[in-house]
Amino acid sequence: MPRARDGSEHARDGCRTKGLSDSLTPLRRRLIASVKPKSLLPSRSLPPRRLLAIAAAAALFSSQGAHASSQTKHPKATLNGSEVVCPLGEFICPPRPDNFALCRPNGMLEFYDPFLSRDSALRASANTQVWADHVESPDQITYHLDGHVKTVRADQELHADVADYNSDTTDYDARGNVNYQEATHLVSADHITGNTGNSTGLASGNVRYQLLDSHGNGTALRAEMLDADRNRYTMASYSTCDVGGHIWELRAREIDTDDTTGRGVAHSATMSMYGVPFFYFPWMSFPLNNDRQSGFLYPYFEHTSRAGYQFRIPYYFNLAPNYDATLTPRYYSRRGAMLSGEVRYLFPRTSGQFQFEFLPHDNYNDQKLTPTSIDTQGRQRYLYRFVNTTSLWPGWSLNTNINRASDRNYLRDFGDDLFSISTALLYSSVYLNGAGNWWSASVGGDIYQNVDPSQPNSVEPYKRLPRATFNMDIPFARWYDVGLTSEAVKFHKFDQVEGSRIDLYPYVDADFRGAAWFIKPKLAYRYTGYSLDSGYQRYSYYGALPLPADPKAKSLSPFTQSNPSRALPILSLDQGLIFERSTSLFDTHYTQTLEPRLYYLYVPYRNQNNLPLFDTAPMAFDDWMLFAPNQFSGADRQMNANNLTAAVTTRLLDDGGVERLSATFGQIHYFTPQKVQSPCTVYDGTPRQNPNGCQATTDWRGSDYVVELSTQLDDQWTASSEYLWNPNTRQTDLGTFTVQRRLGFDGILNFSYRFRRGLLEQYQASTVYPLTERWRLIGEWTYSMRDKRTVEGLAGVQYEGCCVKVALVARHYVTGYYGVIASLPPGQKPPGSDTAVMFQLEFKGLGAFSGQTESVLRRDILGYQ
Repeated sequence: MPRARDGSEHARDGCRTKGLSDSLTPLRRRLIASVKPKSLLPSRSLPPRRLLAIAAAAALFSSQGAHASSQTKHPKATLNGSEVVCPLGEFICPPRPDNFALCRPNGMLEFYDPFLSRDSALRASANTQVWADHVESPDQITYHLDGHVKTVRADQELHADVADYNSDTTDYDARGNVNYQEATHLVSADHITGNTGNSTGLASGNVRYQLLDSHGNGTALRAEMLDADRNRYTMASYSTCDVGGHIWELRAREIDTDDTTGRGVAHSATMSMYGVPFFYFPWMSFPLNNDRQSGFLYPYFEHTSRAGYQFRIPYYFNLAPNYDATLTPRYYSRRGAMLSGEVRYLFPRTSGQFQFEFLPHDNYNDQKLTPTSIDTQGRQRYLYRFVNTTSLWPGWSLNTNINRASDRNYLRDFGDDLFSISTALLYSSVYLNGAGNWWSASVGGDIYQNVDPSQPNSVEPYKRLPRATFNMDIPFARWYDVGLTSEAVKFHKFDQVEGSRIDLYPYVDADFRGAAWFIKPKLAYRYTGYSLDSGYQRYSYYGALPLPADPKAKSLSPFTQSNPSRALPILSLDQGLIFERSTSLFDTHYTQTLEPRLYYLYVPYRNQNNLPLFDTAPMAFDDWMLFAPNQFSGADRQMNANNLTAAVTTRLLDDGGVERLSATFGQIHYFTPQKVQSPCTVYDGTPRQNPNGCQATTDWRGSDYVVELSTQLDDQWTASSEYLWNPNTRQTDLGTFTVQRRLGFDGILNFSYRFRRGLLEQYQASTVYPLTERWRLIGEWTYSMRDKRTVEGLAGVQYEGCCVKVALVARHYVTGYYGVIASLPPGQKPPGSDTAVMFQLEFKGLGAFSGQTESVLRRDILGYQ
């Protein structure tokens, strides 16, 4: 069978017809070689597919083009561009693979047969089918085929005007309009000669080729088949654009391809766009498939006012199938040279990654921008992150998450998005975790680092070293469970009261339910005990002494016990009904549910003013607080309660069981006042607001009314809202509204409003608006009504053609922790802002690295893909 790989495949055994009669008439006949040719070699197996990796602008620097796989596993790019659309309401959608749907329909070489088998493993056992107008064999060894020659074996098909074949030497010679197809290649030429025994051959005259897996195609003066896996093209071109319509093209004196490595190598190559050369490479490497490969990734350009112009050129190291690395040299025009990198590994019992950024010498004085900034000129600046999970033995693992920065200005100076610069604390932890069928346990510790330049380091939460937990839940007697939630912690913080705490929470609960009802009683007992370190008398949970000389501040007394404790029972009863009926809306049939629910909670009051506040703060009231046993995070406070929550939910379910609408209304009724509180002020020389919030005593009879509504009546619209109204103050405490509209296949429109009384009021709008099939406008805008300023704004344009993608994006964002902006006193100047401009150019098929621009857009625009 002729095998024309990459324009140099040649007739293998397709005309081996030994034993056929010479007296055939000159009519078109169908000949079938019923005996497997002796020279037929077993078909080779293609290299295994691995992770998507490699990008080609790296070649801009005469390097090995490469592609690094992203942390998200992508579906393989298909020639027709098929892919899964990101569902409505998703927060972050995965990046799309290379999409060749915009290429010319059926943009193959004209002889492509889509019905030919793509399984090359069938060659070894397949018969060769031969068609020709005339067949001559004077010696039963040499065969001459003339007129409409066609041979087919498994995934291989050859067409020619004339072909000669020697069954002893397996030499072949095909002439005139030679077209060849196999599982991965198409090739056409005026003349192909070769030997099927050793898989060598030569194609000449108007050579054209196409790679079916990567959409690559081109032309050559000559194509040579070196062996079954390697090919060489002389005076050749290569592109992934439409055949005959190359927007970009690589022209080289010589191009070598190797299917075992999945790489192509071009010698003395020139890169051109729209026929205009713009780079020359003495040598470059590029991918032939989606396998992971070492080399440079796409460069990245950006400008910010705090760091100046930035240039990055990542280099990817494909070290092994289970570990790799990326090094990224960077240069900041204001601050100097930086090296960043990432190492990833995956072994049978451990996996993880290490990321770092290191600037050996900062050339810039931040005080030129902000007088209150820390002077970092001449200092080393760094940031690193280490995440690891190790399986020690069955049921037990060691989990590590370390995040550290050189100083609290780092993220503001080098962050280029709102997510980075709004991070106020870096969290680090190491835990040994274990779990079984009815239990779980952990031992370890966690610490925080302040990375908010507007706050002192005293805002860091307590270090919890060590910390141990043990939880169990054991079912018995069909309906019942007995369980325990427990924690033991040692707390450390400079110039604050320190000590240990143990929290025990045993319980017994039951779950009685039927098809349309449920009753879930629960009886628990909570004990929390402390052992405070020496010197505890010098502190209160308002701060260090001396206390203010204010008669009204009598409650600001120091701790008087080294071993305070609290113990109390907790009783709850959760019950509900579920009614269903058939209904219709807009001529569509639905199943409507009505689900009333009552939740009673009783917790006796205990005075807890003698207990320290280590890791506890009041939680903002929200819908899920309707059924929560405590309104405080952490174990230092347990609210008193004699409450009854009444709520009702209704849903609309379509015939497929999809929830198209859900509405909930509820409120808590307090039979006794809420007495347990956390301080509203702290004292560190002068009274100030507690940064952890406060919860004052109240005699309100009822909580906020809670209303929730979400709907997705079709596949184009989704909307959700939440509203909290306080009947006592007659004010709105919280209001949110989000709506999302899909525009065509890949367009999206989002609008949201967020309000929390005393904290924030924001509008946000974002869109990916398809102007045409190829052009998209991108925009995002977040505005704070409280601060009368834009928190973040983004505008850009994208173009995607058959083989090229271009993006230009400009971003404007605040350069301070946004939580600080919301709490600034009236008249105080808020943090500054910065502007970044990002440009990205991608040549499809030379790599699918999404780049910094893509990651920013996926994070900032809900549903971007």
